Amino acid sequence: MYIYNVTINIQEDIHDEWVNWMKSEHIPEMLETGKFKKALMSRVMVNEEMGGITYSVQFTTESKAMLQKYYEENAATLRARSKPFEGKFVAFRTEMEIVSEQ
Repeated sequence: MYIYNVTINIQEDIHDEWVNWMKSEHIPEMLETGKFKKALMSRVMVNEEMGGITYSVQFTTESKAMLQKYYEENAATLRARSKPFEGKFVAFRTEMEIVSEQ
């Protein structure tokens, strides 16, 4: 199993609108691709020097190949839908392999 983690710092002035969009639109659309089994959205409990509020969104997928398929077939389209928030967030993505789960 793999986790596709997206860490996002969102400006406070659009925070509520962005959280609503993530929960009602973006995360469901990610899951609807069929490439991910589940999603977990967490608030990172740290005060950032740059301001804003930070979240980690983790999407679980069955394999590296399935994640690659997401990149090839869906990533550009789904990332483009964040356009209303352009310039108001910073994001970085991390791929993680699950080694043990208990």
